[in-house]
Amino acid sequence: MSGTHTTGDGNPSLRQRVSAASGGANRWAVLAVLCVSLVLVALDATILHVAVPSVTEDLRPGAVELLWIVDAYPLVCASLLILFGTLGDRVGRRRILLLGYGLFGCASAIAALADNAQVLIAARALLGIGGAMIMPATLSILRQVFPDRRERALAIGIWTAVAAIGAASGPVLGGFLVQHYWWGSVFLINIPLMALILPLGHWLLPESRGAADGPWDVLGALMAAGGVLGVVLGVKRLGAERHLLDPEALVPLALGAALLILFVRRQSRHEHPLIDMRMFSRAAFSTSVGCIVLAMLALVGLELIAVQYLQLVLRLSPLETGLRLLPLTFAAMAAGATGSYTLQRVGPRRMVSLGFVLTAAAVLLLTLMGQQDRPVLLTIGFVLLGFGLQTTLFAAYESMLSEAPADTAGGAASIGETSYQLGAGMGIALLGSVMNAAYAPGLTGLPGVPADAARDAAHSLGEAYQVAAHLGGPAGDSLHAAARHAFVHGLHVTLVVSAGLLLAGAVMALKLPRTMDGAEPVECGEPAADAPPAGAVRLPAQADGAARIPAPGGPEHDTAVGGRPGRTA
Repeated sequence: MSGTHTTGDGNPSLRQRVSAASGGANRWAVLAVLCVSLVLVALDATILHVAVPSVTEDLRPGAVELLWIVDAYPLVCASLLILFGTLGDRVGRRRILLLGYGLFGCASAIAALADNAQVLIAARALLGIGGAMIMPATLSILRQVFPDRRERALAIGIWTAVAAIGAASGPVLGGFLVQHYWWGSVFLINIPLMALILPLGHWLLPESRGAADGPWDVLGALMAAGGVLGVVLGVKRLGAERHLLDPEALVPLALGAALLILFVRRQSRHEHPLIDMRMFSRAAFSTSVGCIVLAMLALVGLELIAVQYLQLVLRLSPLETGLRLLPLTFAAMAAGATGSYTLQRVGPRRMVSLGFVLTAAAVLLLTLMGQQDRPVLLTIGFVLLGFGLQTTLFAAYESMLSEAPADTAGGAASIGETSYQLGAGMGIALLGSVMNAAYAPGLTGLPGVPADAARDAAHSLGEAYQVAAHLGGPAGDSLHAAARHAFVHGLHVTLVVSAGLLLAGAVMALKLPRTMDGAEPVECGEPAADAPPAGAVRLPAQADGAARIPAPGGPEHDTAVGGRPGRTA
């Protein structure tokens, strides 16, 4: 995936416009299309969170179904990143990107009109497929049309800033739409954007393919996809059932783990692997991947629970909830803007560790939240949380890509994307399971509350409110108060568990290099070359697909549009 060459499209003037080496304007129009692509992915990852209570009230999903409504998009997307990223190298990145646009628009219409939880879950899965087609292609095309590394870094900065705005505006826009219309409207906004960029993308975006370095490993791509889905499905069912020996959880977990093991063995022996598994033998690379998973596991699960706390405990409107979450995203934007400066001065090890510690401190501060609104405390906690996690992700991505050989930087980026999405999905499942385990016992043995009503109320706080309203009288009031108290208790337990995971990440980060001065290997086990590529960073968000700052340098040698060698910074 390191090499790039263009394919003929019968329109030389178009290729000339987008491949101008300097002074041309059309490549910036290409950047604008790619920015809109990332805005869509970022919006869809965050906009649904504030609509979860409304979805729960309207569709009445079960506990597992509710997790899948939120989680299907990032998990399907994560499982297919390698598949579509490598497929684009073979059949054309623009072709895959445009197909992703079309699928994303159709899936958005299905989600908006869903009348039951199963249809909504299926639509979210289709959105995940579309997202997996869009994300790898955008970065590949951006690298193609900006062959100069310094100009490319400026382009990526613009791209990331726009995506951060999308991630930040997601909760606010979602809250406004839910408050004034209905929850399905959060998906309808994708359709006009897709109708705009699909023809623009067809006209402006150049076609390209990767170097023909062997056949595409279709079986390996499918094994990776099935393995990721199986493992996470098993984790989800374990969390929902809270029973370690549940066959419905152990079977997909075991099958998924077996597929991933077979995938690793296949890639290690394959003549033309999708992923060079030798990268994981480098401590800094594997440690960085682990730090990304832990950081996202803590963030996304906490964000989903925080949304439920703000709306169901503090009784804030969806719009007010979105506004309360803005400090988290803006703090992350600030950390990303200063990340390169900080990394050069403190090094990856210290930056990742301090980011984890700062985030753990913010999480423990949030345990002071109770049943009464404390806006100053929430704002301080969210600011520290966003800044700390973005600091960690910036340095972890930079270290991961710097440890990867230059000719496998594309595979390293796919691993980073997958670990990000996987951590986000597992965070919702694992921390949601901890929350359920701490919440449910608080609803047992309530005087005057029937046992079946208590069991129904134990599924979620939203369902508890509905059961309490149906019971009415003193029993309903007792159930309502007990559920509210149990949810806050579960939130505190979840925060403490999350803080423990974050501190474990701080310890893990001690395996990273002290400084950025380490050399980049050309081949695993061979002498290294100079000038490692810069890092890639994701803004928090949010269940999935949030904004990222990919490696401005990428491989030290790209091939420019039209086949000209790119300049090395």
